Amino acid sequence: MQIDEMIAAIQAKLGVQVDGKAGPQTWAAIYAKLVTPKLKAQDPASLISPVDNRSEKAIATLLPQVQPIARALVQKAAASGIQIKIISGLRSYAEQDALYAQGRTAPGNKVTNARGGYSNHNFGIAFDVGVFAGTKYLPESPQYKAVGILGVDLGLEWGGNWKTLVDEPHFQLRPAWANDFAEKDLLAALRDRVAAQQPIYV
Repeated sequence: MQIDEMIAAIQAKLGVQVDGKAGPQTWAAIYAKLVTPKLKAQDPASLISPVDNRSEKAIATLLPQVQPIARALVQKAAASGIQIKIISGLRSYAEQDALYAQGRTAPGNKVTNARGGYSNHNFGIAFDVGVFAGTKYLPESPQYKAVGILGVDLGLEWGGNWKTLVDEPHFQLRPAWANDFAEKDLLAALRDRVAAQQPIYV
């Protein structure tokens, strides 16, 4: 039996999404089942220890399904000798529009090409990281690429892999129902779900 088949069999037994990859949902389910049976598997946010206060403030704005993965990325980077913090999480449509206006109709440099409703940040499924050296924020560093690899290993999409607008600090957790969607189709579907008051993750 191949390793992906073994993981898939475990996932099926645990009742989580079966994809043959041991991502955060799988590990959370294993932890809940074997380590602390009293914990509820549907509350993954409680399964991974909190990180630094700045990161936790941004993590608190994310959907519960994304929160433990954001924490896991901070911890995994630290274990690899890289200090990161989560510096941005959920943005309202209005906050996104204000960012879009910078360098266009408002003072400042352009920081985004996405209007409100056209960024994954608007749906609580995306976050940005910053690499730090002590207390100093490093907007550019080769370490972002290393963090990108760690994030992909956790099951996250990494903006550093994008073809049109490379965004190395950006990570997002794509819902399983949208695995085959193009990015613009995903955003349209997310807007529709919010308008219909449907959950992002089902």
